[in-house]
Amino acid sequence: MATAGREVRRNRDADWNAWPVAEYLAENYRRLHPCDRGVIRHHSAFYRQFPPDSLARTLELGAGPNLYPLMPATAAGRRVEAVEPSAAGRAYLRRQLTHGPEDSWEPFYALARALDPALPRTLAEALTRVHVVRGDAGTLTEGRYDTASMNFVAESVTEDFGEFTALCEAFVRAVRPGGGLVAAFMAGMPSYRIGQGPLWPACPVDEPALRAVFGPHTTALRVTRLAKDRTLPEYGDDGVLLLTARRTTP
Repeated sequence: MATAGREVRRNRDADWNAWPVAEYLAENYRRLHPCDRGVIRHHSAFYRQFPPDSLARTLELGAGPNLYPLMPATAAGRRVEAVEPSAAGRAYLRRQLTHGPEDSWEPFYALARALDPALPRTLAEALTRVHVVRGDAGTLTEGRYDTASMNFVAESVTEDFGEFTALCEAFVRAVRPGGGLVAAFMAGMPSYRIGQGPLWPACPVDEPALRAVFGPHTTALRVTRLAKDRTLPEYGDDGVLLLTARRTTP
């Protein structure tokens, strides 16, 4: 939440091209944390409802340098588009696709494949389905995707709840009517720092907020919670909210 007496910071007020990829990975993804296990289990269950190779195009919005949300999509999704506005994030993703994934991602993929044996045999093979796209919520084409995923994005890029709402609505519109949505949000997280770096804008959200934002545009909306992961740095959150839904059919 914005500090009293300070203007609310929006997405455009942060230099996302300077996102600290190395520090972010070191703090969050160099080993498999309990919260990662929970998100992978949740997302794998979502994607297992679709037969292998049945989704022509899937979206990972704001992919950043986090590979693991891409993994469960690669059994059902023939083309997974990792849409990312940050030059630093895109550069990292492209290195993983071009030169092969770092070894630290292997435990994440081992879990994903144990949960869904239809996934490609190796992470490198799975990543051949991923295509890095420069863009953000404002560049998405309505109805382009069969399913869409978003993880720790909309609540982590703005202090303005109205802008958070608009980002989530663009995420919903990106899938065709009836298309599936899966997402993870940091619950109650205020603006935060990675290491000793600058303050990045964030908007604290809870389950009622997610239901208010997604409810008018979706059906089969389900929100569950993961407990706060004490093995991660202290970002001021109180756990993770997991969401699945389908875009409303006219």
